[in-house]
Amino acid sequence: MMGYDKNAARNKKRRVAENTLLFWAFLGGSLGSGMGMWVFKHKTSKKSFLWKFYGIVVVQLLGLTLYCKNVIGVY
Repeated sequence: MMGYDKNAARNKKRRVAENTLLFWAFLGGSLGSGMGMWVFKHKTSKKSFLWKFYGIVVVQLLGLTLYCKNVIGVY
């Protein structure tokens, strides 16, 4: 989605909404979104987007940590 949105931005076409990008990152696409941001150099200078994106990543990491601690018994 990052590549598609970057291409749309370059060609002045209809863009993907930031909330849509963040929604898919929240649903588990944060790794792919992060890689897309890095590969396509997209949304990397927009601070408001980065704060929200990294907030999602932190929440996912905390959730994974709690899951591993309570369900699997790691830690």
